[in-house]
Parts: sequence; structure tokens; C-alpha cells
Amino acid sequence: MEPAQRIFQLRETLDQHNYNYYVLDQPTISDYEFDQLLKELQALENQYPEFFDPNSPTQRVGGMVTKNFETIVHESRMYSLDNSYSREDLIDWENRIQKLLGAIPVHYTCELKYDGASISITYENGTLVRAVTRGDGFQGDEVTANIKTIKSVPLKLKGNFPPKFDIRGEIILPLDGFEKMNQELLEKGETPYSNPRNTASGSLKLQDSSEVARRPLDCLLYNIVGNNLPFQTQFDGLQAARQWGFKVPN
Repeated sequence: MEPAQRIFQLRETLDQHNYNYYVLDQPTISDYEFDQLLKELQALENQYPEFFDPNSPTQRVGGMVTKNFETIVHESRMYSLDNSYSREDLIDWENRIQKLLGAIPVHYTCELKYDGASISITYENGTLVRAVTRGDGFQGDEVTANIKTIKSVPLKLKGNFPPKFDIRGEIILPLDGFEKMNQELLEKGETPYSNPRNTASGSLKLQDSSEVARRPLDCLLYNIVGNNLPFQTQFDGLQAARQWGFKVPN
């Protein structure tokens, strides 16, 4: 097999195994077998640098150092969620929506709220091109290199997706990973992190992406923004995102 063919084949295979493990939670090969395939790909890419791809599975280990994070203006504003603590609040909210829509039946998609750091990821032609923090909602910091290290974030999409869109979601640090990180710090005699939300948020602004790669971050995506999207409801958008390879809340 030609080197270019083998490199392409290995990338496709590793992407699928990444998806099986980190999105579906249904691994089909052992960690050892995965590591052997990854080492083979790394060796081939080193031998044939003309086939470099910034979205290769080998790039998830990080290694890029960012001294200053560039400020990027969001093409579409990122909003924050309002809280409600009473039944009356919810009824008032529903009445306002119904008044705006008129005599149209309203359906709701209920989702869990994840406590982490908001992120907006831009895809063009099925490839991850940019990841930006929420910031003030109008502009945020570009953290693309750090986001690429999170294995549940697809670098390339599958299926029938729009040519360009932003997908928004939450970068989180699951409790078991957070507890393991703190245990390792305590064993070294260092101060543990205070809470998983702040640790997830702080991870996005680490200058060395290889340090981010060592943290057990996860990403759950739940809102798609763009022109001429192939769905009309939030629920259908979540289903589409799953088909494209995203990890989406149930």
C-alpha cells in the first residue's frame, strides 16, 4: 500500500475508534491496539511530512504553545441562560412565547444543564476550523489548539452536514476525572483544585496544549447556528448533530 493511502486509512480508522470510545462509549479495540495504530501513523507522518494534516488524530496530543489568545468576534451572538425558581416564572415565560408566536402549538425539548465553560466551534466543509470561548457573548478568545485535544470533539464530520455552521456547547470536567486529578495533586503535596467548573474553564486558557491534552475534559454540544440549516426544531438539530459525529446530551 502506498504511504499516502496507509496514512489516510489510519486516520479514518483512528477517527472511528475515537468516536466509538469517547462519544458512543462503545470501544471496539483495546487501548494498546489503538496506541499501536497511532504510533504507526505518527511514524508515517514524520517520514512523509508532505501529508501533514492539522486535523489528524496525531494532533490531539497537543504541543502548541499560545502566548496570547486572539480575540474573535462571534458571527452570531452567544447568549447565556436565565434561571427560574418558580412555577409562575415558567408560566409567564411560556405566555410570552405563545403571544409572540400566535396560535401555533409549542413543543419543548428538555435537556440537562451542564456546568462548565461555554464554547463555540466553527466547521467549514466538515472540518473544525476554529473554537472560541463565549467571552462577553459578542467576542471571545480563540482556543482552537486546546479544543482539538478533547477527544469527544470531532475534527472531521461524517454524513450530510451544512457547508458552514457554528455549534455551541459546554466544556466540562467529569467528576471522576476531577477527583483523580486532585488525588494526584495531593500525592505530590500540591494544592487540589477547588471545583470542576472553574478547572474546566481555566483549562481552556492554558498556554501549552499538551497540558490540556492530559486533562480528562469532555465536550457536550447542544446548539447549532448557521444559515439554511437542514432542520427546524431544537430536537431535530440534536439528532442531526449526533449523526454528524458530535457528543450530544440525551
